[in-house]
Amino acid sequence: MTLLQDIKETFVAGSDEPGDRLHLEDLHVGLRYTSGTHAIDEGEIVAFARQYDPQPFHLDHNAARDTLFGGLAASGWHVAAITMRLQVESSLKLAGGIVGAGGEFAWPTPTRPGDILRVESEILEIKPLRSRPDRGMVTIRSETRNQRDEIVFALSVRLVVQRRTDND
Repeated sequence: MTLLQDIKETFVAGSDEPGDRLHLEDLHVGLRYTSGTHAIDEGEIVAFARQYDPQPFHLDHNAARDTLFGGLAASGWHVAAITMRLQVESSLKLAGGIVGAGGEFAWPTPTRPGDILRVESEILEIKPLRSRPDRGMVTIRSETRNQRDEIVFALSVRLVVQRRTDND
């Protein structure tokens, strides 16, 4: 069951109203959700690289051919930023926002111009915090995949999630 199916009857999907946001108590291990998509093009790859990661394999097709990528590839940090955007716009609307507390990540496959990216995520662990009873930690595994279903970015991240209060 997807997150949207699981919460459809209780919450307004895509709503930005504070009362429609999910709290720690609304989540469960095994919950899965998928983001929308983002098509990445050469202009976007080069513009990001010029500003933040100006390496030849992100800037120029000809220069990129002679690198380990064998062609133009998006910066991993660009893919990470797209992943964050897709997560924020997904059906997982957390009370307090998506607040990271650490994690691990990898880029197993290059992202190329023309790729269409989506993020698939699953909740792996939920831990209320004894020291902070107003919140808990949620571990989520996310994979950013292209249209060929190849994983281009994978991350396991711990998120700080608010608990429900009497006012929620």
